[in-house]
Amino acid sequence: MSTADRPVFFDRTHTDDLIAYLAAAPSPYHAVAGAAERLEKAGFRQVAETDAWEGTAGGRYIIRGGALIAWFVPAAATAATPFRVVGTHTDSPNLRVKPVPDTGTAGWRQVAVEIYGGVPLNTWLDRDLGISGRLVLRDGTTRLVQLDEPLLRVPQLAIHLDRSVNDGLKLDKQRHLTPIWGLGEVDEGSLIRYVAERAGVDAAEVLGWDLMTHDVQPPSYLGRDRELLAAPRLDNLLSVHAATAALAAATTADGADRLPYIPVLAAFDHEETGSESDTGAHGPLLGNVLERSVKARGGSSEDRARALAGTVCLSSDMGHAVHPNYSERHEPGHHPVPNGGPILKVNVNNRYATDGVGRAIFAQACERAGVPWQAFVSNNAMPCGTTIGPITAARLGITTVDCGIAALSMHSARELCGAEDPYLLASAIKAFLEG
Repeated sequence: MSTADRPVFFDRTHTDDLIAYLAAAPSPYHAVAGAAERLEKAGFRQVAETDAWEGTAGGRYIIRGGALIAWFVPAAATAATPFRVVGTHTDSPNLRVKPVPDTGTAGWRQVAVEIYGGVPLNTWLDRDLGISGRLVLRDGTTRLVQLDEPLLRVPQLAIHLDRSVNDGLKLDKQRHLTPIWGLGEVDEGSLIRYVAERAGVDAAEVLGWDLMTHDVQPPSYLGRDRELLAAPRLDNLLSVHAATAALAAATTADGADRLPYIPVLAAFDHEETGSESDTGAHGPLLGNVLERSVKARGGSSEDRARALAGTVCLSSDMGHAVHPNYSERHEPGHHPVPNGGPILKVNVNNRYATDGVGRAIFAQACERAGVPWQAFVSNNAMPCGTTIGPITAARLGITTVDCGIAALSMHSARELCGAEDPYLLASAIKAFLEG
């Protein structure tokens, strides 16, 4: 299907729901809660890792911190039925609150933050920031926090005090990124007391926290024809949302009990910092879930090996559209455009996991879904990013394909993509899961 033949906005309802999802998911913990809510409506139910699992048909999911793994066992599945996995991640680069957060100088109250992931620092200047994340209470429970109001701001130095700023802004990560949130002397413990009060808990009960800042400007359509989407955390909550919608649709459609594969959603945390955690793709979480699913259905180690031999993972993460002001930095023969459909990401040095077999699987899924797709490869003179794809392929020994959609301003506080592409990606993922 050519770009010219496509109707405008295949399904704007999907993008409207994505906007609502992004607004309600300022942290990885909120992201998995939003995905779980959508899966519950599709008939999935949460199970605890500490419980024994049943091998009966149906949809189940687990949540561990900022990660979620969901899977659906068709009635016709055997112990050796292969999986179709969609891998995504829930974290985004941002500024995260330090263990001793209250600081300040020169009569300003400030909050000490640590830089998480690959952040274009200038995009966080002069933005109204809220606070989100989780509080960990004395009894071991957690409480989600989302303060969508302008509490913090990282003020940029006035041009009168730095006349050379337009010749190249250089920010010191320790000195220049500390947000202000009021006036007065440093009041130790004031931030956590304030957040706890807003969360409706006693500050004395808060023993730990994972808090971060987020831009309070809501996601929105952009452009004369509203054909673009401007939003925070598109990388990679757009893929989490698309995969969740695809899994729900595939498992509630007619014939779901006869699916030839077991569809799986793996939404990992900590991709932006290397995936080295118990909730990251480098950890054992996904492998453990797949193995336990096999054994719950009466399977052996041989059945697990057979299932993984036929398993395919689709790693979905954001990619780069051609920047009109920097087109020379892109590969001249591969120019992905917004609203041109999902992109297939290729790198022969295995920064992406796609090979020829993976390309064929991806192309067939897009054909079945009736959506266009594009190819992406980096300019040879530019370093290539990476994803959970190669990690998953190496850790589990399964065929893996890297895909995504084309976007601008990746890792910025606010990113940009085509408004049609989220639905096109979800459609391709659904076709992939159905096999």
